[in-house]
Amino acid sequence: MGGILKSVAAVRIFVDDLNRARRFYGDVLQLREQSATPEWVVYDLDGKDIIVEAVAPDDPEREMVGRFLAVSFAVDDIDAAYRDLTAKGVSFVQGPEQQAWGGTLAYPRDPAGNTLTLVEYPMEAS
Repeated sequence: MGGILKSVAAVRIFVDDLNRARRFYGDVLQLREQSATPEWVVYDLDGKDIIVEAVAPDDPEREMVGRFLAVSFAVDDIDAAYRDLTAKGVSFVQGPEQQAWGGTLAYPRDPAGNTLTLVEYPMEAS
């Protein structure tokens, strides 16, 4: 019998400029846009919603813009992802670095200064 939680349904990312964020998440990261309003855009990533929300300067949630996001996005080849994103002008807090547990992590920033985590899991031994 499973627990109460079934799966991750959505990830919310707060930004200060929705147009810049839309270019980053839609054009650079190539996420598929599902719906949008002037205040938010919903992208699909493997059946999960990535919700990018604009936060007004006087909104209390403004403090959520430009933070380290506690979510990791899996990639097949982190070195190729790093090269591709760097070529597109994406800045990284840290490029690909092998971890003690066998995987590799890299930390790109979106235009609002939010830090994302890219993860390449170790290949399983055959």
